[in-house]
Amino acid sequence: MHTPFFPAFRTRLAALGRHSATQLRQTTLQQLARHLADLLPAHLLSTADEGANSRDRLYTLRLTCECFLWQMLKPNTACREVVRQVQALACCSGWGPVDEGTSAYIQARQRLPLERLKAVLAATARAAQLRAASPTGLLGRSVKVVDGSSVQMPDTPLNQQAFPQPSGQKPGCGFPVLKLAVLFCLASGALLDVVMDNLHHHDLRLFHRLWDSLKAGDILLADRAYGDYVTLAALPGRGVDVVARLHQARKVDFRKAGQRWGAGNGVFRWSKGLQQSTILTPEQWDALPAQIHVRIIRFTAACRGFRAQRITLVTTLLNAQEYPAAELIALYLRRWRLELCLRDVKTTLGLERLRCQSPEMVRKELLAGLIAHNLVRCVMAEAARHHDAVLERLSFKGTLDALRQFSAFEAQARSQRLKRKLWLDLLRIVANDPVPLRPGRSEPRAVKRRPKPFPLLNRPRRHFVELPHRNNRWHGGPRKYQRLN
Repeated sequence: MHTPFFPAFRTRLAALGRHSATQLRQTTLQQLARHLADLLPAHLLSTADEGANSRDRLYTLRLTCECFLWQMLKPNTACREVVRQVQALACCSGWGPVDEGTSAYIQARQRLPLERLKAVLAATARAAQLRAASPTGLLGRSVKVVDGSSVQMPDTPLNQQAFPQPSGQKPGCGFPVLKLAVLFCLASGALLDVVMDNLHHHDLRLFHRLWDSLKAGDILLADRAYGDYVTLAALPGRGVDVVARLHQARKVDFRKAGQRWGAGNGVFRWSKGLQQSTILTPEQWDALPAQIHVRIIRFTAACRGFRAQRITLVTTLLNAQEYPAAELIALYLRRWRLELCLRDVKTTLGLERLRCQSPEMVRKELLAGLIAHNLVRCVMAEAARHHDAVLERLSFKGTLDALRQFSAFEAQARSQRLKRKLWLDLLRIVANDPVPLRPGRSEPRAVKRRPKPFPLLNRPRRHFVELPHRNNRWHGGPRKYQRLN
């Protein structure tokens, strides 16, 4: 196939013969996405010469990954639909029969190496960053945003053992919860790295495993959960500066500032606590400086029609001439972009509730969904660059819808000229369909549509006794069937 990402994959998708299998193994994901030829290194999805993933199969390593990504780009797509896609292409191409069962595809997904998926995620993030505009951070420095989130998964014994449900829920009445810490690029919106664990791990503990993903010269943008002493003391030693919201437990008196840069803007000296942090090892804790200097900025965020809110920031950027307070405030207000990216991942791509039955496949499903998110970000970044559009205003859902439709027609195009025209038209349509600019719009986290009035499952399903008279028009009263005759 010569489409950007999906849905028809390649014309030689079902490689049933030995010769076809050899040709399919020699093709790369770069040929799958010819418009994104430099998206991935060729070796990431290549078949091994010996050992695991070295046999000539219908579902090769590359084909399985392509099917998995196509499944993630179409939310609520069953494995059976993926197999039917393979059967339809095999029938149109005159190849032999393909097993209609889903067992082969499911086993192929289980053989996908987790390390390969992580490498693909990093490669797609780099591709999105290259396609995005020049760095929009302070003094050209790259800005990365970190935050924590969680997703649910099916209630199976294996999932419950690895990712237990919240303690407030009764056994058999809740769902396992996977907690994750994500690192985004502020310029492109691509997801750079992710750490997954159960809900008993604090956000800071998960973030500590992401420190190696930060590079010297980066600026970390975060909320108040990451404005602690360990983060502010350790990351500058790696060449990374921090801009975060001050934790609500810390009280600030600007009269005690060591250096004042105006009203609500000063430099303070913090001392390391006596109690060792449980996140660091004793050696790492001893390596932290006994005192650090941080800059605290307090401002009032006012929006017409809403109550003003006072926000206090803490940062390791101490130079007020190079990093004015107004630029730091504007930078922090852009942190909402991360919330929109998480909404695209969890709501638009349907990753809020995963569907795999085992912890290993849950991790692979989440990684495949994040790769699909980065692929869409690559198209958005390329559209913004070609048509001089504002990347942050391009619609993720609109780009995803346009990709689905244009890819289907591009797969049927016979000439390279027509394929190129379809791709350029796709970029033009994506760039000319921005999200309306509505600053200060109220977006409460509330659901308008009422759910069906079914009772809650407050005990395990095998012990639950359903009352047939509940939630009907008698409201628990005695049934009077005579009135219905």
